[in-house]
Amino acid sequence: MAVLTSDAIVLRTWPVHEADLIVSFFTRDYGKLRGVAKAALKSRKRFGGALEPMTVARAWFAEKPKQDLVRLDQLEILSSPMARQVDAVRLGVLSFYAEVLDEALPEHDPQETVFRLAVSVLEQTTSEQPWMPLTYFTLWMTRLMGLLPDLAHCTVCGEALRAEEVFHNAHADGLFCAVHRHSNDTLLAPDSWQSALRMLKAPVGSFAGEDWPRRRAQDLRRFSQHVLERHLERKLRSAETLARLAG
Repeated sequence: MAVLTSDAIVLRTWPVHEADLIVSFFTRDYGKLRGVAKAALKSRKRFGGALEPMTVARAWFAEKPKQDLVRLDQLEILSSPMARQVDAVRLGVLSFYAEVLDEALPEHDPQETVFRLAVSVLEQTTSEQPWMPLTYFTLWMTRLMGLLPDLAHCTVCGEALRAEEVFHNAHADGLFCAVHRHSNDTLLAPDSWQSALRMLKAPVGSFAGEDWPRRRAQDLRRFSQHVLERHLERKLRSAETLARLAG
């Protein structure tokens, strides 16, 4: 049984037996996997603090014939979310990343672009600036999953959208102009719409110097979240937690 290795992001863990853990982890080369980490709760040498969600690590594992779970032998930390200050909001944002990746990605399907997205937003997610990378991640995940509508044109008529006339609906796909909006549609703020257009053309680091309070692009995050939830056919629990924390 050959041992494979790849950079990986830890998503979730579940206890099983006395000291074992089942670990969901997203690898750069093999996609999302689930594996059994034997004696993980006792072995600091093989796993240490690498089992925290959204830890980037080098993983060693072996695939078992005709079994869904791999054998996870070791994790070596490359980047830990615990290396920076952790408050409730930042922890909530990290939990959101982990939940979306764990729920949205199919198993054994390499997604190099998604992996690079996750690593890049993790680098930018600090206690001082959690909202910008969260906005960037949520928007880009909808795009990489093929769920993001054309942001520049009305879904119904195809006409170019204009700031202050961009509408969305939690229960319908697409963006709508003032003529074809539904009665219960919500306006997407001009700054939010323009930020989305910019974010689809630039790396997350290019927004790091901007002032990004919680309320900025809040409606854009909500729009992207609703798109993801319609695809997943379930509510994202971490999004509900973040909403409570934000007040």
